[in-house]
Amino acid sequence: MSTRVLLVDDHAIIREGLRSLLEKQPDMEVVADADDGRKAIELVRELAPDIVIMDVTMPGLNGIEATRLIAAELPDVKIVALSIHSQRRFVADMLSAGAVGYILKECLFDELLQAIGVVLSGGRYLSPKIAEVVVDDYVKHLSNISDSPLSALTGREREVLQLVAEGKSTKEIALELHVSTKTIEANRRQMMDKLGVNSIAELTKYAVREGLTTLEP
Repeated sequence: MSTRVLLVDDHAIIREGLRSLLEKQPDMEVVADADDGRKAIELVRELAPDIVIMDVTMPGLNGIEATRLIAAELPDVKIVALSIHSQRRFVADMLSAGAVGYILKECLFDELLQAIGVVLSGGRYLSPKIAEVVVDDYVKHLSNISDSPLSALTGREREVLQLVAEGKSTKEIALELHVSTKTIEANRRQMMDKLGVNSIAELTKYAVREGLTTLEP
């Protein structure tokens, strides 16, 4: 059974070129093409394609809003963005709108075929350059969040917390970390202040809850 494809791009030469290439594939059928997002929505409703290759910036109704509307109404239709834009705002907007793939127009046709195969199998596909943008944003996001009070602890304090939770005495921890008992006592007081707890038992519960230790033998 052929994969039914809808092409959406405001440049006729792009649509004609893609149609010619896709229709040479034995398992691909281009059911229609559109030059703006509004027409794309009408065709998706009418023809129920398996996949939409969607330009991002188009007059009338852009690809981001068209994707959002299609994904909300017909979530089984897979949408792959095909764009000249690699800036993070375009990528983020398309993915949050419901696109399951994002590739650049500079890519080879084989990459488009690969993307189609991946998304039809239930996966997501990003061009390597786009993947770098997404990963970079994700790492920056992680570095900026502090959902856990653990982020307030130093590396040494987290070490001490784990050892306390595992039942080690102050002397044992001092020996293991090659510091004085006074240093460990000071670490423990600082941790309690930062975490807002008042006992070793509370510290232990906190460490278990945050995944520093499971207390398993």
